[in-house]
Amino acid sequence: MPQRRSQGDGGIHWDASKNRYIAVVYLGPAPAGKTRRPRITASATTKTAAKAKLKEKLKQAEDRAALAAKDYTIEEAVNDWFDFGLHKRQATTVKNLRSLANTHVIPALGAQKLQALTADEVDDWLAEKAKVLSTDTLRRLHSILRRSIMRAQAREKVHRNVVMLCEIPTGKSGRPSKSLTLHQAETLLQAAESSVMHAYIVVSLLTGARTEELRALTWSNLDLAGRPKAEPPVPPSIQVWRSVREGGDTKTLKSRRTLELAQRCVEALTDHQERQQVRRKAAGRRWQNLDLVFASEIGTQLDAANVRRAFRKVVKAAGLDPAMWTPRELRHSFVSLLSSKGVRIEDISRLVGHASTNVTEKVYRHELRPVLTEGATKMDEIFPGQGSDGAKEKP
Repeated sequence: MPQRRSQGDGGIHWDASKNRYIAVVYLGPAPAGKTRRPRITASATTKTAAKAKLKEKLKQAEDRAALAAKDYTIEEAVNDWFDFGLHKRQATTVKNLRSLANTHVIPALGAQKLQALTADEVDDWLAEKAKVLSTDTLRRLHSILRRSIMRAQAREKVHRNVVMLCEIPTGKSGRPSKSLTLHQAETLLQAAESSVMHAYIVVSLLTGARTEELRALTWSNLDLAGRPKAEPPVPPSIQVWRSVREGGDTKTLKSRRTLELAQRCVEALTDHQERQQVRRKAAGRRWQNLDLVFASEIGTQLDAANVRRAFRKVVKAAGLDPAMWTPRELRHSFVSLLSSKGVRIEDISRLVGHASTNVTEKVYRHELRPVLTEGATKMDEIFPGQGSDGAKEKP
């Protein structure tokens, strides 16, 4: 029985037209758009000679690859990852990651040869960045470098990924989110009445919808009239079913929700719809009919920067510091105001579309206002204090 060739040795066959043995080894699947797989071939009059020639060609190819990898830099690895490893990511995500790479990764480590990079160098780099950046930003930098080297490793540019050996240090504390007081919220709503942001601010503050959800909101997802004569009556509502994320999906499955609209939201949105019709006529043929509730002057989708700029103008008009407030804090204020009115955390969690109350407690812990009194009340009944009505009698 003939001995089986070792894996990776390729195959050998007799070519009658050439009167020679052909040895061939395939180097992987066919590249995109091509049907022929990359391969290396050798020929000789005997099987042994053909196999020897093939091994020599393979060694030469490996030597060339090793020589090329020796001069391969971290900058090249990062750029390759951005060019080929992020096809499924949203454009804004790629833009943000590219900005981080160009600002923090490439200037500090880009010129270093990838094969010469050590875990100590990565640790030192992260420790230096931890003095000026938040922990979340450090996590993103670590991910950019780790995934860039993973791609290079898969293509035999380097033997191991030293970033896997490095832990992410604790960086500077980020700016904590905060919530508006009831007085500040009312002042902001009044300042917004003459602004194009009026309906946006009202809906965000009174429903707790995320800014990414409101920017994708369409008129078809709004029911401003409801069905008051139905049995039972159906109130005006907003369907928070979409977002500006990749594919239009909401952040989580539970983020997909339908909420009753407060009367103030209905009034603001009705007025906003009338104003949008005026802008639509003024835009004429330039208007793009995307059915968006919150749109630009020609009907296109707003980006996050558009919303921030317009929001800060309203914040300034309300007498608040524009640098201290962002649109996402309208959502935090929604949680805070409901919590201060005694709404249960389970109900708040459902309204804001969290997967569980654990998320609500972790992210919005500063906004959960009521002091939990039930336990203390029961303990006072069981173990009354000396000053209570049920004070223990002296023996």
